Amino acid sequence: MKLLARASSKKRGRKFRLSWKLALLTLPLAAVFSVIAFYALWAQTFDLKTVGEMPERNTVFDVDGKIYSRLAGANRLKVALNEVSPFFVDALLAREDTRFFDHGGIDWRGIARALVRDVLSGSAKEGASSITQQLARNSLPLGGRNLSRKLLEAMVALRIEHDFTKQQILELYINRIYFGSGCYGVETASLAYFGKNAAKLNLSEAAILAGLIRSPNRFSPLKNPEGAALQRDAVLNRLLELKKISAAQADQARLAKVASHPKRLAQIQENYAMDAVQRDLNLLLTPDQIDTGGLYIYTTLDPTVQVTATQALETQLSKIEHQSNFHHPVKANYRPPEDGEDSSMPYLQGALVAIDNSSGGIRALVGGRDYAQSKFNRALPPANRQIGSSFKPFVYAVAFTHGLLPGAAISDGPIEPGEIQGAGNWTPGNSDGTYGGVQPVSYGLIHSRNTMSVRVGEIAGLDDVQKVATTVGLGENIPHGPAIFIGSFETNLKDLTAAYTVFPNAGVRKQAYIIERIDDQDHHPIYRAAHVTVPALDPGSAWMTSELMEQVLTTGTAASAKSLGFKLPAAGKTGTTNDYKDAWFVGYTNALTCGVWVGFDQPTTIIPKGYGAALALPVWTQVMTKAAQRYPAEQLQSTLPMTRVTVCTISNHLATTGCNAAGTAYEITLPEGHVPEAVCEIHGGTQTQFAQKLQDTTQKVITAPNRLFQSFRKFFGGK
Repeated sequence: MKLLARASSKKRGRKFRLSWKLALLTLPLAAVFSVIAFYALWAQTFDLKTVGEMPERNTVFDVDGKIYSRLAGANRLKVALNEVSPFFVDALLAREDTRFFDHGGIDWRGIARALVRDVLSGSAKEGASSITQQLARNSLPLGGRNLSRKLLEAMVALRIEHDFTKQQILELYINRIYFGSGCYGVETASLAYFGKNAAKLNLSEAAILAGLIRSPNRFSPLKNPEGAALQRDAVLNRLLELKKISAAQADQARLAKVASHPKRLAQIQENYAMDAVQRDLNLLLTPDQIDTGGLYIYTTLDPTVQVTATQALETQLSKIEHQSNFHHPVKANYRPPEDGEDSSMPYLQGALVAIDNSSGGIRALVGGRDYAQSKFNRALPPANRQIGSSFKPFVYAVAFTHGLLPGAAISDGPIEPGEIQGAGNWTPGNSDGTYGGVQPVSYGLIHSRNTMSVRVGEIAGLDDVQKVATTVGLGENIPHGPAIFIGSFETNLKDLTAAYTVFPNAGVRKQAYIIERIDDQDHHPIYRAAHVTVPALDPGSAWMTSELMEQVLTTGTAASAKSLGFKLPAAGKTGTTNDYKDAWFVGYTNALTCGVWVGFDQPTTIIPKGYGAALALPVWTQVMTKAAQRYPAEQLQSTLPMTRVTVCTISNHLATTGCNAAGTAYEITLPEGHVPEAVCEIHGGTQTQFAQKLQDTTQKVITAPNRLFQSFRKFFGGK
C-alpha cells in the first residue's frame, strides 16, 4: 500500500510540475497576445482617410481676423506615381524598403537584420521601418520616438496595407515625404533642387533625392553638395547590389556633378508685408513647426492701409521720375535679367511702415515698388540707411530733459573749427547754406537747422544722446561722435518708425510687431505677442518735443503738407541726408505713427534739393489721410500737469523784472516737472508773477513766436 501511495504521490507531483511549466509558457504568450491586441485595437481608432490628406499651407489673417493670404507651410505639388521617374522609384525602394512589394506592412526580415547589426555594433544605428510604417508615422499622430510608438506604428501599418494597394501606398509616400528646404513631395523637391519635373529626373538626381529622405536638411544639395554626393553614391551602390542598374550606369551617375538649378516656385506671399510675416515666423517657431503647416497666423496688418501705402508710394515715385530734374533710370523701362534677380534695382525705390500707437502692431509695411522684381525688403534690416535730420527730435528731447527750454536762445551762426568738443575741425553747415543769428531752440527743430541742432546736442550731451538712440531701438552700435546730433548714422525704417512712437506715447516706446497670435492645427494658441513697452524718454521732454513737431507740419520744413490737402492734427519730422541721397518723413497722429523713406538701393543723389518734404511727405499725407477713416486722428494731448510760466531766454530760468526790461522774458506752458526752479541772475530785478497750474491739461502751449523774435531783436540791439 505504501508503494502504491508513493507512486501516486510522484505522479501527482509530475502533473503539478508540468502544469506549472505550461503556465509559465502560456503567461508570456498571453502577455504578448494581450499587447498585440491592445495596440491592434488602438490602431483601429485612427481614421485612415487622413493618410491621404496632405497638410495645407499656413493661413494668415489680417487685423480683423479675415483671411489675408496663405504662407508656405507644407509646400507641396502632388503627382501620380506614373508621373515620377522610374529611377526615383527604384532608388527610393533601394534606400528605404527593398522588400516593399514582398511584405505586408512590416518587414520582419529587415527587422531581424537590423537587430543583428545593432547588436554587433553595440548601438542602435540601423532602423527597420518599412515605407508603410513611415507613411503611418508621417500621416497620423502616433506619439514620440519610443517602443510604444513603434508598436502602434506597426499595427497601423498593417491596417494601411489592408486598406490601400501597394501602388497607392507608394504614391501617398512620395507626395508626403519631406525633402528639406520647405519642400514636401518629390515633385516639389525636383523643381526646387533641379528645376525639372519629377518625371524627368535622371539616375544621379533620383539617387540624390532618395538620399535626402533620412536627413533632408543635413544633405541638401543646395547647402551641402558634398554630403549629397556621398548619400547619392550610397544609394547607387545599393541599386547596383540589387542589380537594378548596371555598373556602367552607376559609374556614369557617380561622375555627375551635384549641381542645383532650382526653379523659382510660385509663392503665395506676394508682397513685402508677407515677407515680414515669414521673417518673424522663422524667429518664433522651429522649422518643423512651420513646415508641417496648418498654422493659423493672426497678424496686425490692415489691408486697407496696406493697399493705400503701396499705391501712394508707387504714385509718388512715378511722379518724381517724370520731373525734369530727375536723371536716372525709370521703373517703366526696367527689364529684369533672364538669369535671375538683380541684387539691387537701378530705379528709384521707397519704403513705408505704419504702426498702431496703442499696441505697436504694424498696420502696413511696404519694402519696395515691385516684389516680383525685387524681394529685398527696404523697410527691414539689413536695409539700413543714414537717417539725417529725422533723428534731431531725440536730440532736442534729451536736451529738454537736461533743463533746456524751447524758447532758450541758441545761435544759428556757422560753427567755428574746434567749437564742438571732440570733433576737431568739423564744421557742419545748414542744408540751405544760410545762417541766422540767435534764435529760440524751437526754431532749430521746426526748421531743421543743423548748426543749432549740433549746439543743442552739446547741451544734451553725447553720452546721453547715444544712450537714448539705443534705448529707443535705433541700433546697438550707435557711433560715439557729435555727428550723430544730425543723424549721421544708419538704421532701418521699421526701427525708426517704432522709435517715433515715444512721442505720442508720453516717452514710452512700443515694440513694433506684425504677428499677434499663432494657433496650431487644432486652434490651440502656441504664441501670443508680448506687447513690449520700453520707457525711453522723460514724458515731459517727449511732450515738449512733440509740440514742436506739430509746428513742423504747420510752419516748418513740412508746411507743404497743407498744400497737399493734409488737415489732420499731427506731428512729424523731415529727414534729408548728405547730397540728397535719402529722403525721410516720419510723423504721427494720436492713433498711428508712419515712416516713409525714398532713395536708391545704391545711394546716389535723387534730385538736386531733394528734401524729405518734397519726396517722402506726399506719400505720408496720402496714407495718413486715408488711414484716419479707420483710425480717427484727434488732437494730440498731454497727460501731464501743465503750468504757465515766464522764463528768460538767456538764462533759461524764471524771468525777473530785469528780464522784462531787457526783452528776454517770454511766457510758455510747460509740464510741471520742467518748470525752472532757479530765478534769472543775469538781469537782476524781482521774480515776475506767473499763472497758477493749468486745470485744463489739454491746453496747447502758446509760444507767441512774433513776440519772441521782437524780444531777441531788442535784447541784441535791434529795433
